[in-house]
Amino acid sequence: MGQPVLPPPGDGIESVELKTALEERYYAYALSTIMQRALPDARDGLKPVHRRILHGMNLLRLNPTAAFKKCAKIVGDVMGDFHPHGDQAIYDALVRLSQDFAQRYPLVDGQGNFGNIDGDGPAAYRYTEARLTEVARLLLDGIDEETVDFRPSYNGEKDEPVVLPAAFPNLLANGSQGIAVGMATSIPPHNAAELCDAALYLIQNREASSEQLCTFVQGPDFPTGGILIDTPETIREAYRTGRGGFRVRARWAKEDLGRGTWNIVVTEIPYGVPKARLIEKLADLLQEKKLPLLADVRDESAEDVRVVLEPRSRSVDPVMLMESLFRLSELEARIPLNLNVLVGGLVPRVIGLAECLREWVDHRRVVLQRRSTYRLGQIERRLEILGGLLIVYLDLDEVIRIIREEDEPKAALMARFELTEIQANAILDTRLRSLRKLEEMELKREFDALTAEKAGIEALLGSEKLQWTEITKQIRAVKKTFGPDTKLGKRRTTLENPPDTAGIDFTSAMVEREPITVLLSEKGWIRALKGHVADLSGVAFKGDDTLKVSFPSETTQKLLLLASNGKVFTIEAAKLPGGRGFGDPVRLMVDLDDGTEIVAALPYRPDGKLLIAGSDGRGFIAPSDALVANTRKGKAILGLDEGAKAVLLVPAEGDHVAVCSSDKLMLVFPASELTELARGKGMRLQRCRMSQLADACVFTLGEGLPWRDGSGQAKIANAAMLEKWIGHRAEAGQLMSRSFPKFERFGK
Repeated sequence: MGQPVLPPPGDGIESVELKTALEERYYAYALSTIMQRALPDARDGLKPVHRRILHGMNLLRLNPTAAFKKCAKIVGDVMGDFHPHGDQAIYDALVRLSQDFAQRYPLVDGQGNFGNIDGDGPAAYRYTEARLTEVARLLLDGIDEETVDFRPSYNGEKDEPVVLPAAFPNLLANGSQGIAVGMATSIPPHNAAELCDAALYLIQNREASSEQLCTFVQGPDFPTGGILIDTPETIREAYRTGRGGFRVRARWAKEDLGRGTWNIVVTEIPYGVPKARLIEKLADLLQEKKLPLLADVRDESAEDVRVVLEPRSRSVDPVMLMESLFRLSELEARIPLNLNVLVGGLVPRVIGLAECLREWVDHRRVVLQRRSTYRLGQIERRLEILGGLLIVYLDLDEVIRIIREEDEPKAALMARFELTEIQANAILDTRLRSLRKLEEMELKREFDALTAEKAGIEALLGSEKLQWTEITKQIRAVKKTFGPDTKLGKRRTTLENPPDTAGIDFTSAMVEREPITVLLSEKGWIRALKGHVADLSGVAFKGDDTLKVSFPSETTQKLLLLASNGKVFTIEAAKLPGGRGFGDPVRLMVDLDDGTEIVAALPYRPDGKLLIAGSDGRGFIAPSDALVANTRKGKAILGLDEGAKAVLLVPAEGDHVAVCSSDKLMLVFPASELTELARGKGMRLQRCRMSQLADACVFTLGEGLPWRDGSGQAKIANAAMLEKWIGHRAEAGQLMSRSFPKFERFGK
């Protein structure tokens, strides 16, 4: 057996507090994710992986006019030299740069299967080829002229650019998506010509605000087109703060098929929505009977998008059909805006439209200065050589003699003609055939041209105004290349106001209209039987539960439920469980307070009136529209004193009100004595001293008061019979005598 391994000596162990160690390591990880992975640079709009792909392709000389090269070669070079991560991650980024439905201005020109709008993936990188596009060439323009800083790659063998020169407003033109640690970015694509116009205005007006620039930048311009339906105010606010969102709808048109029949054809879908998933979702909604206006959906797309929607009948309103689809499917999508970028390549910050463009134009100025300085250095070196050559041409015979006879011709030339070492080397490297008279004239012309160019560059570097003039020329050239009259530059997403849908009842458009019977049990379980069921004797309930309320309704209706604490809740009949089981507790559908129960329920009828009352005999008539609640929390309608409970909610259609207390005292009074309120404690309907209000009914006196006895038999009490009980509101009423034998409740 070998010697046991001994622990290291104690003096080599360093004690570190776990909290500190975790914080430091997590902070380093978070910083790395933010800087090296998720957030784009504000100047060139690229993340490191995209910048490395473009730089790697540039080194392979894959310019727009060059032959295509295998993506396997590109991915291998980028991974080996610059990006030490998985080949699939690099290839996925490369593929996205080439997809014309993902990138507004693709940076890679792909040949082969690079995926499609349906959401299908690309072919493996050994089958596909790629090269750079004209947009990518603009981003790289001047990279070999010391316009940007370089840093060592991950293994120190090569250098990679910190940022690209970016002669194209790529950050906003192509947008970016990314999730870092504790922050994210979401920038939709925009129209390059509009961005150039905004940048030109910004150069002339350095303090221009984002709101002013919105005159030029109308909103996002998605590669898949679509219709932007946000208001100009919403768009301006989003660009001012750098946060917000845009609602985009599919573009559709009604296609006439003759004889009154028609289809709807969708030609553009929202950005980022895979078409196959969209069709699948529409088919599921059809299957679930959530689209009663739609009969069928077909995908007839070839290279262009063509989704055909067939209506249930020719009488269907196409606008209502599409509005119901926009609400339920991804034919309408919300694209978030979160302009979180690395400002100056270092600081993650959410910025507005103006600062975004300011970062780009300021970067262009730095690139111009560095490029001019680089060119100036080249000119000065060339002028030095030309100066030496022109001196030599004055005495060629002496130069030839020195070269032929001297042991150290360089030193002798430098001494004889007062030349620098660079000039002497250039003379010694000159070929004999260049010693013609014509060559001397060429050198003089070149010397004069370079001297003039040098003066121009020195003037440019010394004048901020001239620099901005030059940048303006460059941006105008970009705008001309990608102008609104070009195929790539033409705006694809249009801005339109959505149709006015205020008066449309969308429940009927989204739910198939069917008759149902709603059942509510004493313990608060609710369900819907199919059809209008008159005989409920065979309906079973859970345990010792019994029926509390039942009424006919339709799947397209809303139901109003009164709780004992005076709150009214609204639920949609279409969402009620079927009648095969015992139903579901109402508590699962609405937020009922502890100790409260549902005491009344009825179908909601627009523009109707309802009588609501409590056990203390107080109540009022309320418009039914005021009782509708849009949330699970319901609406507090009836104010109650301590000890009182809400007990009834009935339709208020008629000219008289009949009320009765638990000790069988009944009172009939004109409905005009009650005021109409939207909420509150109301007025006293009946004076209940030792009892409580039990039931009420609003009816037309001329037609009689409907009521039912204990056996459920319907009866009518006419005006003459009711004379004894007619009085005024807030009276105690008279005892229900033999005229109402075995009285159970009011109503038909």
